[in-house]
Amino acid sequence: MCGIIGIISDKLVADLIFDGLKRLEYRGYDSAGIATLAGGQLHRRRAEGKLDALAYELKAAPLSGCVGIGHTRWATHGPAIEANAHPHRSEKVAVVHNGIIENYRDLKQHLMADGIEFTSDTDTEVIAHLFSRNLRAKDDVMAAAAATFTALDGTYAIALIVEGLENRMIIARNGSPLAVGYGSGEMFIGSDAFALAPFTNRIAYLDDGDWAVVSDTGAEIFAADGSGVTREQVVVDAASAMVDKGNYRHFMSKEIHEQPEVLSRTFGQYADPENRCVTLPENDVDLASVKRVILVACGTAYFAGLVGKNWIERYTSIPASVDIASEFRYSEAPLDPECLAIFVSQSGETADTLAALNHCKVNGLKTMGIVNVPDSSISREVDVTLPTYAGPEIGVASTKAFTAQLGALAAFAISLGRAQQILCADEEARLVDLLLSTPRLSNLVLNCEVEIEGLAKQISTASSALFIGRATMYPLALEGALKLKEISYIHAEGFAAGELKHGSIALVDENMPVIVIAPDDALFEKTVSNMQEVMARGGNTILFASQNGVAAAGEGCMATIAMPEMDAFIAPMLYALPLQLLAYHAAVAKGTDVDQPRNLAKSVTVE
Repeated sequence: MCGIIGIISDKLVADLIFDGLKRLEYRGYDSAGIATLAGGQLHRRRAEGKLDALAYELKAAPLSGCVGIGHTRWATHGPAIEANAHPHRSEKVAVVHNGIIENYRDLKQHLMADGIEFTSDTDTEVIAHLFSRNLRAKDDVMAAAAATFTALDGTYAIALIVEGLENRMIIARNGSPLAVGYGSGEMFIGSDAFALAPFTNRIAYLDDGDWAVVSDTGAEIFAADGSGVTREQVVVDAASAMVDKGNYRHFMSKEIHEQPEVLSRTFGQYADPENRCVTLPENDVDLASVKRVILVACGTAYFAGLVGKNWIERYTSIPASVDIASEFRYSEAPLDPECLAIFVSQSGETADTLAALNHCKVNGLKTMGIVNVPDSSISREVDVTLPTYAGPEIGVASTKAFTAQLGALAAFAISLGRAQQILCADEEARLVDLLLSTPRLSNLVLNCEVEIEGLAKQISTASSALFIGRATMYPLALEGALKLKEISYIHAEGFAAGELKHGSIALVDENMPVIVIAPDDALFEKTVSNMQEVMARGGNTILFASQNGVAAAGEGCMATIAMPEMDAFIAPMLYALPLQLLAYHAAVAKGTDVDQPRNLAKSVTVE
């Protein structure tokens, strides 16, 4: 959950950047650094550990300069050592970066073939060397910036400073948020408005694909196609900057759009792109000895568990079950020490889930928590925690926490499969590459929002809706229905597509929207066949499928939403996004309280 801050001023900036980094500590980090420009030269200080260690370095060797960038790093590519701390340098460039550069291995190989030496294990260092090479070739900062950002695949928020460019900073955003702060004769950039609150309350947010040249008088912003654009400045109240909505109408909308960054952070922790393998936190749970897995959760987390069950059984051949936490203790299920119990919870404080955890501990099971709050009760009680790295989720309806839970479960399934010697190294490498592609693909999915908004307005007038899917899309159908009913108050149900004909198809008529979730998987044709059964009975079908799927089966549907092509393994994480958008815009159309729907609380701490 890295943090970025940059300042251009008429006074020394190192201390100001350090103070900004302190405001980003809540995001979590394990190293930090600052780089400044002074006398046309780059100067840098970095330290492993907390900001106290960086403060010691700055006291021993102060930084001068009126232009600078700073970063708090949560280790992703490479361990938490000083050599991997940001800012990273090339001959004339210092850069800080949040996100994942998917194609960094290919870029690195080309750069090394040109004789460039790397000093870190990070993907970020590629950006610095690539920019330097483009600057040498083009002898123009603007052209070098455009060429560099065009070459990057993945998600990123980037800030860089260049030797000889004393009063400029170059920034870019794709998937990871980046805010620009406007002062009087000075400018600021940061990961969020909270970091900039001491300096200015006038903020503009870059859109995906934007890059900009920032000076002390303003920011010249360019869209991905190179055209000049203007991004609206908004005034942010300092007191509310910690939970700022940015340029979104509701927290739920903001949190839906944060999912590329969330997936980037999650797989930055669990996926090693260099070795193409999964890395879990060190713990004393022997995965090779696990003979059965129990997943326990409530609500949206329960649906994540259903997807996890599918992955675990597919990639490990170990039987897995999913239990609703409030029912688990009363089912008298057989429990044995070779069974691993996994508890999934956004808050880590869900009363029913905690009670189930205590029940398993009493019975001698090894326990694991998949939680979003590191110091929560569940995190403290389990044998090992897999954090989800979603960051604070303000909206009551879970969105980014759900996809982060799926991410952690996917990584766990791969790791368990390897420990059980069911999954080979080549298949692990393939799956890891797929996980690392999810931030980029989620950005593409979010581009469907305008189409989904129009569709949601039609659905908002319905009294009921059905969602259908197969395999991992069945839990997505359940989750899509839950999202719609909890924030729009439209009655909705999710079904396994093949089960609809066993009674529930009686609900279908010309007033019933039926949302069909059909990615390109082994069950696509069967799902389409179930959709056609609905259409034959006058149902209004809405198909979410790939472009090829829409072309093959979209005729006769009330509406179709074409998703990017993707492997079935990662489809649950990506098909969740349009379902969230559908529910969100239906609720907005109905005028409900999206962030705080009636009768609901963010964390259910009573049984």
